[in-house]
Amino acid sequence: QVRLVESGGGLVQAGDSLTLSCAVSGSTFSRITLAWFRQAPGKEREFVAGNMVTDDSTYYKDSVKGRFAISRDNDRNTLYLQMNNLAPDDTAMYFCAARFGFTNAPTNESRYGYWGQGTQVTVSS
Repeated sequence: QVRLVESGGGLVQAGDSLTLSCAVSGSTFSRITLAWFRQAPGKEREFVAGNMVTDDSTYYKDSVKGRFAISRDNDRNTLYLQMNNLAPDDTAMYFCAARFGFTNAPTNESRYGYWGQGTQVTVSS
């Protein structure tokens, strides 16, 4: 069993930065592939960024490349999402997701079996 708890969301202005955190418990952190997804009101949940545990590779949605950075701290069992130059289109509930080991489809939400409750990010213009 894996438990995920997100934090760090909030209300910011366009151009501001935020760092989201996802505390992971219940299993060996070093065996878990992690990702961030988001869901805006009235829209489908979408992949934002991922970190593959097998080779530490990272993946990003095109629209966040160069602005967002995913990282993991294996000592603190925590996943981070550093978000810079935020825009109103980034407004969404952000979710942390986890799975054990490798997946050949890291952007596909169906590959993740564990989810947090989410943290809200609102960007005003």
